[in-house]
Amino acid sequence: MTHLPDQGPQPGVHDLGYARLDTDRLERTGDAEVVYGAGKTPSQVVELLRTLHATHPDNAVLATRLTPEAQAAVSEALPEAVVDPVGRTAVLGTTPVLRGTVAVVAAGTSDAPVALEAATTARVFGANVEMITDVGVAGLHRILGVREQLDQADCLIVVAGMEGALPSVVGGLVGVPLVAVPTSVGYGASFGGVAALLGMLNSCAPGVTVVNIDNGFGAGVFAARVARRSAPRETKDES
Repeated sequence: MTHLPDQGPQPGVHDLGYARLDTDRLERTGDAEVVYGAGKTPSQVVELLRTLHATHPDNAVLATRLTPEAQAAVSEALPEAVVDPVGRTAVLGTTPVLRGTVAVVAAGTSDAPVALEAATTARVFGANVEMITDVGVAGLHRILGVREQLDQADCLIVVAGMEGALPSVVGGLVGVPLVAVPTSVGYGASFGGVAALLGMLNSCAPGVTVVNIDNGFGAGVFAARVARRSAPRETKDES
């Protein structure tokens, strides 16, 4: 068997043995690497967060999908971290200067874990965040009542399970860039979020983009990047 020669430490990579942290991602993309907590031990999550924070002391770093055990470990080892047990996230460090506004719109309270993951992500990635909750299509007067608030945002994240109709309704009310997030909330025929996913992909409202089932993180990154590059509201109104 031919063995490749040892190339030594790779620039921009912090090798912890079980993980290879991409420490150049902040410089390349403007956003630091994020710890995906699923499948990692609590001690690994703590070490990864601590290492990322040491590498980027002036930026907040984020961990997602944390088990209750990992949340407890982070709170004990890194008391300065902000842990959200509902969104299953932890944030360590100071958030950046926030630019633009993302409105996270949740159909129901059962969608809260995904909606809060999206909100925390958008904030860590540099956008102001407003939460609009429990405005599902079972009571259309609720979403109609916040239309003006929706229209003032630079980007919308619309989170819904069941049949996933809310993004289509919102997309028909305002022309704001919109990313839809199907959740695995619903009875048997929702197929763990597949029904909502297909409903959103087949939306008749133009301009609806869709991420994968329960992917609040992906939606938060997308929406924050849109919002922080948006023209100031004053410029939009004057043009």
